[in-house]
Formats: sequence, structure tokens, C-alpha cells
Amino acid sequence: MSRRLCASADLAESSLGVRFVLDGATNGFVVRFRNRVSAFVNRCPHVGTELDWQPGEFFEESGLYLVCSTHGAIFEPDSGKCVAGPCRGASLEPLQVREREGQVFLEVEPGSAIKDESITR
Repeated sequence: MSRRLCASADLAESSLGVRFVLDGATNGFVVRFRNRVSAFVNRCPHVGTELDWQPGEFFEESGLYLVCSTHGAIFEPDSGKCVAGPCRGASLEPLQVREREGQVFLEVEPGSAIKDESITR
């Protein structure tokens, strides 16, 4: 089962990400890096806070890494692995996404708690 997240054009390279609701209490996000889309649960593995300091602001200044707004942990945008900061070696929780026909879809397993709710930016 798939859930549409956004149009492919909504994700510029190493720029704003798109936030979305997973289960009512948890958000996810999707970004584009090296022309591929990646999605993660929006929760830092160190303290559990959301990464973005403003809605959709996940990349640090250079556009090479995702950064946690709470304590500055640095994550690889394609794998979610923390490469610097207090949670070094831990990873963001990945979500499976696919891009097809100009749209980005979250792949949802049947019976999942993930809801079909509106996208937030």
C-alpha cells in the first residue's frame, strides 16, 4: 500500500524537506539528496526531539548533512547515520519511499499504525 507524500518537484536538492504525520503523535520527513529521496521518522536518536529547527529545515548550511536543531548532531541524508555529535554511530529510523510518475510515495505495510493524514510543511 502506498501513501502519496508530495510531488517530486516539491523536493529540491539539499533543500527544504516535506514533513508528514505518521501515526498522530509522530512525524516523518522526506528530503532529496544526490537526486534520490530518503525519508525518516522525525526523531533524533539521542534525545527524541524533532530535527528541523523550522518546518522543513533539515539540512545544515552546506547542504551535505541533516542536522538536529536541539544539539547539532550531524546525519548522512541518504542513510540517516549520525556521523558527528552525541549520538555518533546511531541512526535515524528510515522509512521506505518510492518516487514514480512525478510523485513521492510512502510505502505502508498493511495493518500499520501510519495514518493517511495531510502533509505538513
